[in-house]
Amino acid sequence: MSIFGKIVNKIFHRGPEKEADPAAKGSSPKTVPTPAPAAPTSPATAPAPPVVAAQPAVDVGAVLEAMAGMKPDHGGNYRTSIVDLLKLLDLDSSLAARKELGEELGVHAGANGTAEQNIALHRAVMDKLAKNGGIVSDSLRA
Repeated sequence: MSIFGKIVNKIFHRGPEKEADPAAKGSSPKTVPTPAPAAPTSPATAPAPPVVAAQPAVDVGAVLEAMAGMKPDHGGNYRTSIVDLLKLLDLDSSLAARKELGEELGVHAGANGTAEQNIALHRAVMDKLAKNGGIVSDSLRA
């Protein structure tokens, strides 16, 4: 999985609003017997396919804030630092990982590992999260 894919997975699929009910952990899913389908009366009255609800947008800032709250010793500034953001998400923040992320996102600002490149990477990640359905405040795009 790409580094950006891992970022998306951590934020969109592991946020506090997506966590399972702790009481339900370890319990097996309940099975409910399904009734036998009724005999169709005519082809014109075939049941309609189920309607799938749209995925709600994810508030990236709220998810990151909640994650930071669970790590009080984090101390970093995930709001502007790509290194601190990656650390908050428990992802590799090494120079090699940031080079790879830069290639994925097409970020070629400054030399590898410079503040210029790191700032551009953070901005590109936030912009791409927004394009993928995330709600990203301007303060995270600085």
